Amino acid sequence: MSSAQIVPSAARPLSAGAIALMLMLCLTWGFNQIAVKLVLPDIPPMLQATIRSMGALPVLFIIGTLRGVNFFERDGTWKPGLIAGLMFGIEFILIFQGLRFTSASRAVVFLYTAPFFVALGSYQVLGERLGGSQWLGLAISFAGVALAIGVPQPNVDSHVLLGDLMIVGGAALWAATTLVAKGTRLRFAAPEKALGYQVATSIPILGLAAWLFGESITHMPAPLSLGLMAFQAIWVVGTTFTLWFALVKAYSASKLSAFTFITPLFGVVGSYFIMHDTLSLAFGAAALLVIAGLFLVNRPSSSAAAPRDALLNVTKT
Repeated sequence: MSSAQIVPSAARPLSAGAIALMLMLCLTWGFNQIAVKLVLPDIPPMLQATIRSMGALPVLFIIGTLRGVNFFERDGTWKPGLIAGLMFGIEFILIFQGLRFTSASRAVVFLYTAPFFVALGSYQVLGERLGGSQWLGLAISFAGVALAIGVPQPNVDSHVLLGDLMIVGGAALWAATTLVAKGTRLRFAAPEKALGYQVATSIPILGLAAWLFGESITHMPAPLSLGLMAFQAIWVVGTTFTLWFALVKAYSASKLSAFTFITPLFGVVGSYFIMHDTLSLAFGAAALLVIAGLFLVNRPSSSAAAPRDALLNVTKT
């Protein structure tokens, strides 16, 4: 392939297929929060995360083997892979434990600060720069999420603030993992291998956290809980996370991350139908804000700088 045919991932607009795939991923991740809550009476959070990673690892090996992935090839990816895995494990510890101190509505709002961390890090690490209209789009989308979930009350104590800080830390690690996958040799590895590093490394981290927090399963989980755990392991981690890393390799990390603003909106709708929660009248306006923001984020910007990895793309082909 000649250099004239190469379109840097940061400049490449999201295709209709990529947008449809991202919508499916966000729908899955929105429902996943409901699945975690439904399983909590039977399986504590850290044990849920541990079992999920343990179940997802063989799924990744099966899918990767069928696609001809050599998981044990010496390709120089093990160091960034372990770093991403360490962040992956700590991310879920911070998020789940942060929920012990802060409310779910505050947690969702703070968790979806991740696209801002991605946008900031993409400029420093990847050379991707968002234009003014794209930054405005991020702000509008975030405002839509806050409106859909509900603006948190200002009267909070130090414990709530600690929980908020832990959730923001989890969001930052989520963004950092995305940047490591995009900005190191890990971007040349198959998605199954890139995610396999993270899932395998997270198992002892999450298992140790479950032990330290004194978690245990005191009774036989209900069939619904077992089914939802299989859903989390096989579909959410084993499949959708793999698809996410495949998209990250092909498109702008900033633009893809902006789509995750839709996830809590799907979560609100899912909660209405499954958990019988009441939908706010502001939800319609919030959805419009999110859609408008995503349009601005994915709109070509003349002020956006060329990414530093463009030259890498040329020399690698």
